[in-house]
Amino acid sequence: MNFYNVAVIVNEKGLQGEVKVKSLTDFSEERFAKKSMLSLFNKADKFVSELEISHSRKQKNVWILKFSGLNSINDVEPFKGFTLKIAEENLTELGEGEFYYHDIIGLDVFSNDEKIGIISEILQPGANDVWVVKRQDKTDLLLPYIDSVIINVSVKHNRVDVVIPEGLDD
Repeated sequence: MNFYNVAVIVNEKGLQGEVKVKSLTDFSEERFAKKSMLSLFNKADKFVSELEISHSRKQKNVWILKFSGLNSINDVEPFKGFTLKIAEENLTELGEGEFYYHDIIGLDVFSNDEKIGIISEILQPGANDVWVVKRQDKTDLLLPYIDSVIINVSVKHNRVDVVIPEGLDD
């Protein structure tokens, strides 16, 4: 079974077993909803347990989560740095033009029908995502995920077609 990253536990919050998490998903409201099931993986990426969310709230740039049955800081303190993941079978079907990060990372990137690299990472700095293109013998290219730059995405054909704005490439 495949699992996909949803969040990283960055710290505990208070004494009642809440944790602060950094979201790694565009679907935070859905993933952190009451009764949602997430899988906990340790720092060595080994499965630890299934956790059910009893409540959650967004606070500044982090989410505060509370898990059923974990009612003390002592219950959650060891989880700092652990990853919360979702099983592939629990992923939601996406609409046309929507993608999961794991669908995009690894795709070949083409500009003017010439392969320029591979998507190696997706950053979330603010207004829009930034796709990192790993290139051979060149620095990574950072492409904003906007319609004028990312022209076509075909997961089926392992291909992303882009137009590189003037001044963006070295």
